Amino acid sequence: MALDLFAGISVSDYAAAVDWYTKLLGAPPSFLPNDIEAVWEVGDHQFLYIEVVPEHAGHAQHTLFVEDFEARIQAISERGIEPAKRETYENGVRHVTYYDPEGNEISYGGAPVE
Repeated sequence: MALDLFAGISVSDYAAAVDWYTKLLGAPPSFLPNDIEAVWEVGDHQFLYIEVVPEHAGHAQHTLFVEDFEARIQAISERGIEPAKRETYENGVRHVTYYDPEGNEISYGGAPVE
């Protein structure tokens, strides 16, 4: 059975959010379903989207676990966004956290370094 994941992020400022997520994700939205949503494909059948829902803005928490952790974090830094937190757990898993202008938490995780 095929499964697509759409992870939503409520925002109040559409233009600022599109700009910030374009920098974070390294590409413009994959598609714009309407004038209050923007969608990025972050993997096969995996989508992150913003939607203007001001009363819910700032409460999202999403983690993307990636193979190219260090390269991805470096590329995000080169686009002008720095992580708010960088952690390495006892088991060696690496984790960085970003906060968008609304306060939504977007994190990246990476496997332990061998």
